[in-house]
Amino acid sequence: MPQLGLHGLAFTPLWNPGEADRLLPPITAHGVSVIETPLLDPQNYDSTGTRRAAERNGVEIVCSLGLPAEFDIVRNHGDAVDYLGFALQVARDAGAASLSGVTYGTIGKTSGGPVTEAESDAICRLVDRVSQKARTLNMRLGLEPCNRYETHLLNTARQTAGIIERVGAANVFIHLDTYHMNIEEAGMAAGFEDAGEHLGYVHLSESNRGVPGKGTLDWAATFKALADIGYQGTMTLESFVYLAPEIASGLAVWRPVADRPEDVIDIGLPFIVEQAQAAGLDLS
Repeated sequence: MPQLGLHGLAFTPLWNPGEADRLLPPITAHGVSVIETPLLDPQNYDSTGTRRAAERNGVEIVCSLGLPAEFDIVRNHGDAVDYLGFALQVARDAGAASLSGVTYGTIGKTSGGPVTEAESDAICRLVDRVSQKARTLNMRLGLEPCNRYETHLLNTARQTAGIIERVGAANVFIHLDTYHMNIEEAGMAAGFEDAGEHLGYVHLSESNRGVPGKGTLDWAATFKALADIGYQGTMTLESFVYLAPEIASGLAVWRPVADRPEDVIDIGLPFIVEQAQAAGLDLS
């Protein structure tokens, strides 16, 4: 059955296990069983502390990232493969069973033109090689299409499904994000249907990346679409009320997305649970 997770608000405490023990209990009280934590700096990521904090608080870990800005998947292909291979091992050491996100490019980096054939070919080669590494670790690799302002490489579920089908790796999945879908897809149902059997992870993010229910996203339609396809994967609430400066520019977050950061937990989480259950999704 679907799992509910949290991304954005709760990842910071996982870099400090003592803070995790203080902040995670009120989050898990809402039924959250998965915490997503970004690998902004894999070299210095505390895998051991993250794993222990997750075990103490009864949550699963998912790791995510985007490639560093200096990487070009066409010109620096080998470097990108090595970077992601190392990140996979770090994530595995933290207890994660998957590494997802913009694993094919850099958040906030665009060429000014459409994706080229050379870039699409490079993505396929990258995914093929990294998925093999993931397989040796018994892990899965996710690809998150993002809106046109954050990348020109993969913007839609259909594009991403095409890459996965070209590669043919069974441990690669599509990671959809309702914030990006709200910009790029013809509708939530269309996006989820285009992802099809490859859909393995969903970010639940409001239209302004703030408190769910306080923006313009049609949550009833979103959860109905997930229920209609029988989705059984993890859904992770993502809100950028706390944001590492390393990615703030790439995400174009220039001002607070909520008046009170704690509203994501106190208001947003109960709203998400209510809407999901009303659509017939069993989160128990």
